[in-house]
Amino acid sequence: MTTGSSPAAIEGQVALITGAASGFGRGLTQALADRGVRVVACDVDETRGQEVADLTGALFVRCDVSDPLENARAASAAVERFGGLDMAFLNAGIATGTGLGEDFDIALYRRAMGANLDGVVFGINAVMPAMKARGGGSIVVTASLAGLAPVPMDPIYAANKHAVVGLVRSLGPALAGDGIRINAICPGFSDTAIIAPIREEILGQGLPIISVEQVTDVVIGLFDGDMTGECWFVQAGRESQAFAFRGIPGPRG
Repeated sequence: MTTGSSPAAIEGQVALITGAASGFGRGLTQALADRGVRVVACDVDETRGQEVADLTGALFVRCDVSDPLENARAASAAVERFGGLDMAFLNAGIATGTGLGEDFDIALYRRAMGANLDGVVFGINAVMPAMKARGGGSIVVTASLAGLAPVPMDPIYAANKHAVVGLVRSLGPALAGDGIRINAICPGFSDTAIIAPIREEILGQGLPIISVEQVTDVVIGLFDGDMTGECWFVQAGRESQAFAFRGIPGPRG
């Protein structure tokens, strides 16, 4: 997928990005700033988050996405500083760190659910009023290929991401009346901190690692498009596109 957009297409708009201190969030903060977008960069990591803001001219707001009040404060900061909000990239996420069975760690489970699922729900809820006031907007959520397929080595992470996929698909038509579009990106193994513990294993199996730029290009294309309720896969060596879900069997008479 290519963005097909010139910098002028989104220049002057306002974007909120969670997980902005590293990975996709950092890459998109820079890419949007280069296109003249005013960015609110949000992260729980204050040191690295402020560093990104200083490098790009973004406004940094500390935000623990698992806290609905902090999400609301970040959205309010966009309105107060820049007058409104047009785009949101709800990207913050973490590795699970626990499976089921004897080693199940409920604290790690709650932590993962708080960042990977609650953070998306709270983020959407926080940005909707500002986008409605603007007459519409565009939300892109980071899901994963783990939201489209079984992941036996980390079923909790798969559960988080499947939930995000279902949420985005359901909200597509639900938000259309307010002029708000919502889509998800579903990347494979990407060059971010979340794969650090298994990076060498991935490379050892000959699997390609997706660049941050490949993912951020897809995000910008979704911001600039007219699609909604779609989940776009991002895989090395393939052109990104909306994943084609099969319809469920209907009832028989």
